[in-house]
Amino acid sequence: MGESLCKLTLAYPLTAEDRIVELMLETTPPIGGFTTMRAEGHGQDFAEASVNERVRGRVRRGVLIAVMIKGRADQLLAELEAKVPLRYLAYWLEPVISFGRMAPVVTTPDDAAGQGNAGGGPSKQQEGLKA
Repeated sequence: MGESLCKLTLAYPLTAEDRIVELMLETTPPIGGFTTMRAEGHGQDFAEASVNERVRGRVRRGVLIAVMIKGRADQLLAELEAKVPLRYLAYWLEPVISFGRMAPVVTTPDDAAGQGNAGGGPSKQQEGLKA
């Protein structure tokens, strides 16, 4: 059986986001996809925080989430450390019990007449992640 899946989460200063995303898009083997979002960090070290962040008591951060096999996550973390060394990059790995993608719902004439799957529920199968 193959290696187990994990969720890699990175939390980083917004100023580093372009470098991190670029590495994620160019790494080999490719990452199957990832999500980025904005967050606020609440911690103890505000040495490089702006005055606004110090007053608010939290710093702006970017967060990146990707699902992959554990070995690939370890390789990617080593690559990030070598190519994008950041003092304030935090990461964590979590086990993933299941991962897939919902198949698009196909509309048929019966659907339009109220006979089909009008609720748009999940498909019968989920696409598995191939590592």
